[in-house]
Amino acid sequence: MEYCSNTLLSDVTDDEDGRHFVPDPHADLPVYLTIHRIRRLIMATIDDPYTSEQLRDPQMNMLIVRPLVDRLYNSEDVSVVYCLLVNRTQFLREQSYQGHLQTVSITRATLCEILASRVLRRFDEDNPGLVGLLLLANILVAGFEPFQNAPEEVRRRNPSALQWPVQKRGGYERKITALEVAIISESKAFLSSSACQKVVDAVYRGQVIYTPLSFVDIIPDHYKHNPIALYSPWKAPILNHYRLIVPRLRNIIEVCQFAVLLLLYGLTMFYRDENKVTIHEMVFCAYASGWILEECAAIIEHGWYVHTQNIWSFLDIAFFLIYSIYVTLRVYAAVVADANLAANALDILSVAAPVLLPRLAFNLMPDNLLFISLRAMMRDFTVLTLLATWCFAGFFLSMKWLHGTSPEQGRDSPGSATISKWMLWIWFGLDGTGFERSADFHIFLGPALMIAFAFLGNTLFLTILVSMLTNTFSKIVENATAEVHFRRAVLTFEGVKSDAIFAYRPPLNILAVVVLLPLKFVISPRWFHKVNVCAVRLFNAPLLLAISLYERHQLWRTRKDEPQIPYKRSSLFRWTFSGFSPHGDIQAVFDMEPPRNILEESTLI
Repeated sequence: MEYCSNTLLSDVTDDEDGRHFVPDPHADLPVYLTIHRIRRLIMATIDDPYTSEQLRDPQMNMLIVRPLVDRLYNSEDVSVVYCLLVNRTQFLREQSYQGHLQTVSITRATLCEILASRVLRRFDEDNPGLVGLLLLANILVAGFEPFQNAPEEVRRRNPSALQWPVQKRGGYERKITALEVAIISESKAFLSSSACQKVVDAVYRGQVIYTPLSFVDIIPDHYKHNPIALYSPWKAPILNHYRLIVPRLRNIIEVCQFAVLLLLYGLTMFYRDENKVTIHEMVFCAYASGWILEECAAIIEHGWYVHTQNIWSFLDIAFFLIYSIYVTLRVYAAVVADANLAANALDILSVAAPVLLPRLAFNLMPDNLLFISLRAMMRDFTVLTLLATWCFAGFFLSMKWLHGTSPEQGRDSPGSATISKWMLWIWFGLDGTGFERSADFHIFLGPALMIAFAFLGNTLFLTILVSMLTNTFSKIVENATAEVHFRRAVLTFEGVKSDAIFAYRPPLNILAVVVLLPLKFVISPRWFHKVNVCAVRLFNAPLLLAISLYERHQLWRTRKDEPQIPYKRSSLFRWTFSGFSPHGDIQAVFDMEPPRNILEESTLI
């Protein structure tokens, strides 16, 4: 298989419906056979549990890892890495329900990740420069199907065949990329490898372009399917609407969109009025509804599990719940003309401030180790709190059922809310009123239940919680580089959007759904694509123009260890700050790729 270094966009063909699709260049690869071949090799090689450090030991590398890499590596088969990661996912799944093979399955999953990293590194070493970058991109972001080229009787027995949405993509249905499999299997060591990060960085910056594969789109525009290629801003149109799905640009756009949302939220709360809906509140509701629609489309695009890997996903979910309750109460209060209910709706909206302000910091510093640790610790805290609440609910029921048996007649009996408040205070060690009033439940059983609850909740639970959070934080700090690279890979993979709805800024995306979605069922795919592209370029013309001018000068200006594409610089931008230095030639000698004859002579020395 040959990958030309100056490839930009391959020719496309028309199918029977008139759609323009690039034929899948990897359709002939025996993915199904390779998956089961790898599984048999791994199971025959690993019969005993080993730690990750033992598998990376030099002796283990010579005896197991390197022979398997030599056996699996095939310069003509770019699906080997995908198949290894698919097997890792299956071994991780097996260790969760096969107790007798739990440790062995974890070892096999770890070995699959190590082999995938080594095979990808072998591809990188054998294919330097732009040729290698394009090849690595095909390995990581080209779509493969687990049942690809499986026997017909196997495909007929596939139980998940009817579970996928029916959205035609010219033969690219049911495809999953190796990068997505690495994310869902949390292959952090693989994602942090230099070869993988080279592709992730190129995709993030828009140097490598491709048509993303998604589960389902709200506004599907699949008239064209472009191949994986290197992007040249000098050969692309000035208003190139495909640049709106470049992860780096999308990240900047999303930060600006969220800043606008935060500004409108502040104006709404500053000029709040319970008696009428202000203009600021109307604008905020329209914009927030469009912003939430975009977040829902992002969840549908790649699934709930991938979306929740973002460090700010729990903040988005919290804002969605708060905003939904606020809108429901606000609309109902306007219908029944209830000022008190409207005030309560605005009070609920004010609770969103602790969610929105940190969310902006998460957007601006996604690689910050504190935020990455906070997300993981919030997950552990939520799980442990739910389990503890479930277990300690028995204490509440016991006190509730003991209610009213106190011999004292002059004191009011505590209600359910009061009992819950006392238990919460004792849980966090804030107040001891529950101990003083425990005899109101029962002269003997009341104090005994309170003391038992305080010991289990305040002492045992909090000790376990602190230990868990400390352990989680220490693991993240220990693997800080892998964690940062993993989050960057998630951000890059989610940034390449397939749904046409992401090309419209809130609240125009709501209008796009109302207008374009019914229009799709009326006109042909070709005309729907033309209407969609025209609307996107019209509404984003200033932004697309700025992107085009910037990328023609800056896109392929990279560091010395990154691939470059030759280009003719515009006369308007010939002078740069990097060249205005007495030491500029030291970097410049590495910035330009040397001619082929120089490379051949250097290898002979």
